[in-house]
Amino acid sequence: TDAGIASTCSTTGAFRLSDDVLAADPDLLFVEFAVNDDQDAAHAARECRRGMEGILRQALKHNPTMDIVVTHFVNPPMLERLRSGQTPVSSGQHEAVATHYGIATVDLAREVASRIDAGQLTWQIYGGTHPGPAGNRLAADMIGDLLDTAWSEPLGSSAQPQPHRLPKPLDENSYDSGRWVDIRDAQFDSNWRVHVPDWSQLAGQCRSRFQDTHVLSATTPAAELSLEFAGTAVGAYLLAGPDAGAVEVSIDGGEYRRIDLFHRFSSGLHYPRTVMFATDLNKQQHQLSLRISDKHHQQSRGHAVRIMQFVVN
Repeated sequence: TDAGIASTCSTTGAFRLSDDVLAADPDLLFVEFAVNDDQDAAHAARECRRGMEGILRQALKHNPTMDIVVTHFVNPPMLERLRSGQTPVSSGQHEAVATHYGIATVDLAREVASRIDAGQLTWQIYGGTHPGPAGNRLAADMIGDLLDTAWSEPLGSSAQPQPHRLPKPLDENSYDSGRWVDIRDAQFDSNWRVHVPDWSQLAGQCRSRFQDTHVLSATTPAAELSLEFAGTAVGAYLLAGPDAGAVEVSIDGGEYRRIDLFHRFSSGLHYPRTVMFATDLNKQQHQLSLRISDKHHQQSRGHAVRIMQFVVN
C-alpha cells in the first residue's frame, strides 16, 4: 500500500493514518517524514514529536504486533547540520520518539553525511532531496540490512508475533487519536459550498490526486462556519493556492485569532497542508468558530479557503 502524499508532514500523517493506512491492516509499516517536517512544514521540535508519536501510537494501538521502520531521508540543510556535528530537529525528534517505543530506525541522512565526509559518495550521485537510483538503492540496502539483522536468529516453527510495548506517551497531547472529520459536519452560511472546483479556471496547479476531491470552500471575507468536536486539538486539511486567504478562529466563544493559510509554496500550487487552529485544549466538547478574514498574506491574490477535511485529536 503506497500511502505517501507529496508535500505533507507528520501532522497530516497522524490525522489521515486511520483512513489511508490502518484501513489496509498492515503488519509492516514504513514511515518517513524527516524531510517534509523540516523543509515543508518547518516544524519545531514539539510538532515533529507530536506527529510522529501520534502515528506510532495509533499504529500500535490498532495492531500491537505491527512492526514499524522509521527512515530519515535528508535535504541539503539537514545534510549541512549533520556534517557540522549537529542533529536536525526533525530526524532527531523522530529518532527520540522511535527509541521511546522501541521502533527500528534507518538513519539514511546520517549515513549519507558520513559517506560524503569519507569521500565515498557525493550529493549529486546520491540524487538530491528526491534521491536518484543510487540514493534509493542505498536506502533499500540499509532497510535490507535491518531486516537481515532482525531475522539473524532462527525462529522455531511455533514462533508467534509478539506485541510491542506501549509506554506512556512522551507528549500527552500527541496526535494519537487523530482523525478526519467530514466537511459536511460543519455548520456554515450561504457563502460556503461543498463542490469540486473547476481547477482549469483557477490560477495555480492542482495535482491530479486532488482534482476530483470535494472541498468546503468560500472566497468571501466574513464567511462563517462552526464545528462541534470533542478533543484536544482541531484544524483543517486544505489546499492553499495562489489565492489562499486567512481565517480567524475562536474556540468556545473566546478571542478570535488570525491564521494565514498561504504557504511559501502556494504561489504556483494549490498546496496540501494541515493547519492547526487550536491545540492543548481540555479533553471535552468544544466549538470551533471560523470566519474568513478581510486580510491575507501579502503574496496572496485572494481570500479563498478550500477545506478537504477537518482534523480533530
